[in-house]
Amino acid sequence: MVDIIASVIVIAIIGGAVAYIIKSKKSGQKCIGCPYSKTCGGKNCGCNK
Repeated sequence: MVDIIASVIVIAIIGGAVAYIIKSKKSGQKCIGCPYSKTCGGKNCGCNK
């Protein structure tokens, strides 16, 4: 029973992360981890520093 609960929690975390990435990409963010990704366009925004 503990294995099932742990599996459900892991699947929920992974599913939430995938949903966040899909939502961010659909909203136009180029690099998701960058706080300026909505304003910079993804080329020279400092995400690669």
